[in-house]
Amino acid sequence: MIQIKNLRHGDALPEPASVALDPEIVQGARAIVERVRIEGDAALVDLTERFDGADVSGRIKVPFEEMESAADALSTELREALDDMAERLAELHDRQLPQQWEEESWGVRYGEQVKAIDSAGCYVPGGRASYPSTVLMTAIPARVAGVRRVVLCTPPAQDGSVAAPVLYAALIAGVNDVFRVGGAHAIAALAHGTETIGRVDKIVGPGNAWVTAAKKEVYGTAGIDSLAGPTELVIVADASVDPATIAVDLVAQAEHDPMARTTLVALDEDLPSAVIEALENEVAASPRREIVEAAMEFTVIYSAEDEEEAAAISDHIAPEHLQIVTGHPRGFLAKARRYGAAFLGPLTPVSFGDYGVGSNHVLPTMANARFSSGLRAADFVTVSSWIEVQEGANDIVGPGVEQIASAEGLAAHAKASRIRRHPD
Repeated sequence: MIQIKNLRHGDALPEPASVALDPEIVQGARAIVERVRIEGDAALVDLTERFDGADVSGRIKVPFEEMESAADALSTELREALDDMAERLAELHDRQLPQQWEEESWGVRYGEQVKAIDSAGCYVPGGRASYPSTVLMTAIPARVAGVRRVVLCTPPAQDGSVAAPVLYAALIAGVNDVFRVGGAHAIAALAHGTETIGRVDKIVGPGNAWVTAAKKEVYGTAGIDSLAGPTELVIVADASVDPATIAVDLVAQAEHDPMARTTLVALDEDLPSAVIEALENEVAASPRREIVEAAMEFTVIYSAEDEEEAAAISDHIAPEHLQIVTGHPRGFLAKARRYGAAFLGPLTPVSFGDYGVGSNHVLPTMANARFSSGLRAADFVTVSSWIEVQEGANDIVGPGVEQIASAEGLAAHAKASRIRRHPD
């Protein structure tokens, strides 16, 4: 049942989403991580058979020849679409890398160096579908950043196979190795390493609650991109929109997952009822109707008095996706502050961002857009500062350094500066 709310009638905004996880899942993921750390490949084989019904004994790693032959299983049209997506993503992420720089003042040279991390592990979920788009979204920014070793883990089918579109995407993205392992045990293998899977510096990519719990558990042993929750969409719309189009957009987001969160913020009092009417037909026609109907239980429609109130509602939710379908979408965008990616105007569906038109689709969920960004090439580099003191500069900056060090009770810090200065 879709809820319609109005803040001016006393309805409250939802509690900010959080990445709180079921304690049983947290404990279960922790046990899996520890088991993989100790047992290595043997644990991966057992857990993959237990959770995915697949026997991967002796074949955890996908042979490169299997990756190469995946192209033959795809239509020409799909291969070309994936090739085009890969090219767009490479161009997009090439703009995101920080630049090295240096400066000199007070006789001190200083700057920053930008270096790619050595290795990255991409997690690509399976289960309800295969996701070649997520392969490209995670592996290409790593390659653009200059990461030397990029590997991929994904759950296998019951026969142990990995979907051909996923393998082809891995091939064109420059993935070094693909492993037929999913779930929390895949995250554990990427973080700690096994006989077959070498440990990586950073793990990226979305997954279910078990994957998220495992990422939280291994953080510190390896870096992670974020702790992801269910996918989210906020649509801000006014009287200029076609309600049937909004209904399609809501269903498109809901078909991802039964836990998907969709919200409409209506700037026209007649829009909520018109969208609900259009949704009845759209949901009924969906090939993933059961998933959509389950997700629609979380759908909320807010009636907003003006764009300022609409922006306040959207910012409170801090959604993964913000779709702005108003007469002046850029004007509203200037008012909004918290979102993963924004899609402007009646001609821009969120699915464009899902498939590499101007955005990465690994985006912050669970209100994490308040403090984090979507996956970027910059996430695969480290930025390190350096300084070099020139002759005589100690006499200029040293006394101030010594004063502060002494005030903090760090005598050796002050002395390290003082002994490098010229005698008075």
